[in-house]
Amino acid sequence: MTATFKHPASHALTQPDKIAYRMADTGEQITYAELNAASNRCAQYLRANGVRAGDHVAILIENSLEFFIVCWAAQRSGVYYTTISTHLKADEIGYIVHDCGAKMLFVSASLVPMLAETAGVGDTLHTVVTGSRVAGFPFLDDVLAQQPATPIEDESVGLDMLYSSGTTGRPKGVKTERKGDPLGTIIPIMAVLGERMCGIDADTVYLSPTPLYHAAPLRLAMLCGSVGATTIVMRKFDAESFLRLVQEHRVTRSQVVPTMFVRMLKLPPDVRARYDTSTLRTVVHAAAPCPQDVKSAMIEWWGPILVEYYAGTEGNGVTIIDSNDWLAHRGSVGRSLLGSIKILGEDREAEPLAPGRVGDVFFADGPTFAYLNSPEKTASAHNGSGWSTLGDVGYLDDDGYLYLTDRKSYMIISGGVNIYPQETEDVLLGHPAVFDAAVFGVPNEEMGEEVKAVVQLAPGNVASDELAAELIAYCKSRISSIKCPKTLDFVTDMPRTATGKLVKRTLRDRYWATPAS
Repeated sequence: MTATFKHPASHALTQPDKIAYRMADTGEQITYAELNAASNRCAQYLRANGVRAGDHVAILIENSLEFFIVCWAAQRSGVYYTTISTHLKADEIGYIVHDCGAKMLFVSASLVPMLAETAGVGDTLHTVVTGSRVAGFPFLDDVLAQQPATPIEDESVGLDMLYSSGTTGRPKGVKTERKGDPLGTIIPIMAVLGERMCGIDADTVYLSPTPLYHAAPLRLAMLCGSVGATTIVMRKFDAESFLRLVQEHRVTRSQVVPTMFVRMLKLPPDVRARYDTSTLRTVVHAAAPCPQDVKSAMIEWWGPILVEYYAGTEGNGVTIIDSNDWLAHRGSVGRSLLGSIKILGEDREAEPLAPGRVGDVFFADGPTFAYLNSPEKTASAHNGSGWSTLGDVGYLDDDGYLYLTDRKSYMIISGGVNIYPQETEDVLLGHPAVFDAAVFGVPNEEMGEEVKAVVQLAPGNVASDELAAELIAYCKSRISSIKCPKTLDFVTDMPRTATGKLVKRTLRDRYWATPAS
């Protein structure tokens, strides 16, 4: 079935009782008719409190139905909406709220105490609380009850304005020009991705297992609302719960991150075999590199239904690859859907590098972007031809398929040799005793840097010097010794974001504070 992109208001007329969004843990749900009415009321509240088209609101809400009510209200009001990670610290939240120029903040009740530490936010910014009442703040359910359920007079399409996670410095907002389009207008690239990448249509049952504040989960869940699909939302990912929900709701599409594949593959075989996943038609993955052995195992388990893409919040380009193409180009993240990919050397103005040569990955002739309030960072992400980069390193093969080596900022320089740790991490994850792994450079007086590994063990394994030596030997039996860790430490928990990205600097900084002996 071909997707027809409309606004939920249209689906409220044609299928008012269909479930738009359902919370997996509690069974709470909202129909298209209810979503339309609630988002209308919230849009009326925005206008009544001075939030106009082109203004900004900030959303600091955990996965919930209220999250969608607020997002769709902003989207139908011509308002920019900035969703903020619920795992940030108070000063990080305050920075984003101030930087985006939010005129209103919507926040989960459980996160309100953090606002007391956020100067100029909780005490001065118009703040609405969701989930439960908190003294001194308007409560979303109450304010909606006081507003009419009719549309505002000046409806137009609003846009998300999200912040890049970045690897250094403060995150920066990525702002797209708002054109005042009528409701139902879909950004063309999202329409292409929705159909080609996910196959999302009105018959879709979509399982969203990741935090909604992140770009891909947010945009795909909103896209599902545009086509009249049903979205099942997990508050927090759990490997067995994911499989159970697929069976229970006959899920057809989902979007995950590679660490979720790893978690599911680490389940005991009898647990994995307990659930029927045959209804799945497409499972999209991105956000972090996927080890080849992990992806192969998932294709063997679920069939050739995995679709991988490479893109960023910046929206400057995207690659895509399905399972069959991946099996023919193992390790690739696909070919470009927008413009072309250029691999550049240290001189970013010189001719692109030949196939097979590793360099900085640039998108050419694709959508443009700018970082809000940061012309310097915008300039550093572009070259003189207007090509732009997300900061990743990789190469093209002769057929134009892109292979990512790593982020440039993660590169280890040991004795003048460039080492990209992703390959080593992938090898370590293949060992049955390893649950998670991080590899990075630490100081070495002679070589400049040496390769360090930090490992989180799978349940049932005990950290020891013998096991550390075994894991290093395991690496040496599979990849060049120069890429293998010289030393290996164990941790009880790996610092990953809720979206699966490894916060490597958190580990790395511990070792750079105290030089290796």
